[in-house]
Amino acid sequence: MRERVAGGVVHSEIINLLKGCIVRIIRLPLAGALVATVLVLTPASNALATSAPTLAQCQSTINSLEYHPGTLTAATDLTNGVYEPWFVNNKPSNGQGYEAAVVYGVAKELGITASHVNWVAEPFDASYTPGFKHFDFDINEISYTAERAKAVSFSTSYYNVTQSIVTLKTSKMVKAHSPSELKTYLYGDQIGTTGLSYIQNYIKPTRAARVYPTLQGALTALAVGQIDAVVLDTPDGQYAASAEVTNAQKKLIATQIGQFPSTGEHYGMLFAKNSKMVACVNTAIQALAANGTLAALQKKWLSIYNAVPSIRP
Repeated sequence: MRERVAGGVVHSEIINLLKGCIVRIIRLPLAGALVATVLVLTPASNALATSAPTLAQCQSTINSLEYHPGTLTAATDLTNGVYEPWFVNNKPSNGQGYEAAVVYGVAKELGITASHVNWVAEPFDASYTPGFKHFDFDINEISYTAERAKAVSFSTSYYNVTQSIVTLKTSKMVKAHSPSELKTYLYGDQIGTTGLSYIQNYIKPTRAARVYPTLQGALTALAVGQIDAVVLDTPDGQYAASAEVTNAQKKLIATQIGQFPSTGEHYGMLFAKNSKMVACVNTAIQALAANGTLAALQKKWLSIYNAVPSIRP
């Protein structure tokens, strides 16, 4: 924009054009008695420049943001199967289970009817690889991490994740797990996981944790007594204790003794990098949180995790 200045006074029509911005007038002395007036323009706030759209705005524009205009395309790992309490009967379209219900809740807030939500398959490990996506977003217990966010974009949290400890039912840790006692055990975990990071940064045991290339390797080490415990996010820990850690007779031998306070880890919906839909989905998630829907859905579907006792590192 070219400024018009007369006698050091900026014309009012320019001021009208600059509403919504912070205008700093800097007077610079020049040769003789001349003074130059320079306008320095910045948005009234950074938040204003990138402020969240309203639901009404999103409802009027959402079709133009969709992968298939007129249809909200949601992905999850139908190839390997999805399970309760996140989905029910491996059929997201029934709206049953926490993540399925969240998607239909988001759709409703955005003015999208259930009949205009379509589900497609996307393997978990493929979801956060860089490049083209054939969906609007993926929902599949995917934790936000800074590393993943280099390749894809995430929504705000629709579920805050805690870390938990899984040990053998016969372990002394079942009863002896004060913060000081937790430091004395030998832990194991999969390389690169938030569980391993939690061991190292919060529990800080006296012996370095054993690191395994896969989670199954860590769980096998637990089953045969090579390590005392593993740390997993609470949903995965519940599943490991109730279905995965067995002895030679296929008897379940592990227990989830407690979950730690949240450190900010959360599940987010996953988008192609810099997707323009993220802002509207965030607005919808915030509406679901504000009107109590998320809390009600968590109480309905995730009570099994809420019942895990709290412990401190």
